[in-house]
Amino acid sequence: MTLETVRAGAAGTWLLGDLTVNRIGFGAMRLTGSAAFHRGVPHDRSQVIGVLRRAVELGVNHVDTAAFYFSRLRSANELINSALAPYPDDLVIATKVGPARDASGEWAAPARPDQLRGQVEENLRQLGRDHLDVVNLRLMGQDSISEHFGALTELRDAGLVRHLGISGARPTHLAQAQAIAPVVCVQNRYGIDARAGAEMLQTCAAQGIAFVPFFSIAGEGREAGAVRAEREQILTVARAHRVSPAQVRLAWTLRQGKHVLAIPGTGDPDHLIDNLAAGSLHLTEEDLELLDSIDCTAP
Repeated sequence: MTLETVRAGAAGTWLLGDLTVNRIGFGAMRLTGSAAFHRGVPHDRSQVIGVLRRAVELGVNHVDTAAFYFSRLRSANELINSALAPYPDDLVIATKVGPARDASGEWAAPARPDQLRGQVEENLRQLGRDHLDVVNLRLMGQDSISEHFGALTELRDAGLVRHLGISGARPTHLAQAQAIAPVVCVQNRYGIDARAGAEMLQTCAAQGIAFVPFFSIAGEGREAGAVRAEREQILTVARAHRVSPAQVRLAWTLRQGKHVLAIPGTGDPDHLIDNLAAGSLHLTEEDLELLDSIDCTAP
């Protein structure tokens, strides 16, 4: 595959409400630091802005971010604003509310329902927009989300938000939310070695809701990135196709259903190309059988 053939739309499209997005998008968490969004040394600012612009040039029209994605020197929302405003008409920016961090970066108490408007307005200010395309309510361990989701529905009705989703959720949470307003996406941790959330994957498929897994490449490293030796099954498939393990992980993720959207993030221009190329990687049935044999309970 050549650079000229790498495009975010190679894996097809899906709908977030009435918004059509390519199934490979871009996650902004890692823009603010090399280890995680709240630690580490950030990439060079001009490089990161270049990566964002290149992503859009290559067809990325779904960017996932949050106001709480910041480090001592970087804000993901501010970088997106600097790189991409004025925004292309087809660019969908999804953000998250619920978690909160103070100015020093320490986690604070999650937002109450009456505080969600302030979080939405913070995202609007940082991104330089008059409305948010998609807002995901990021759950923080609560059993009921009705009050929080109801508060976001009021903001949607006021025109500040176009569509709503949930994150870190269980099927019971989805049912609670849908009793109040439509849910266009569910954003949960899921990957080749983190398949405990398969019930939600299947629930979303049955209802035509976008399922947006995070940490698909990072695996067990989560916010810190890939921190362990890669699994032998993934290396075997990568060698057979002469691609990176990250491409194999993303291609497997996309094969879990046409409703699955990938949001890999990076501040490295070469990694961006590698990630987008996963949309054209065809995994054979033998590949999938080998990858599905990975023991997700193994350390």
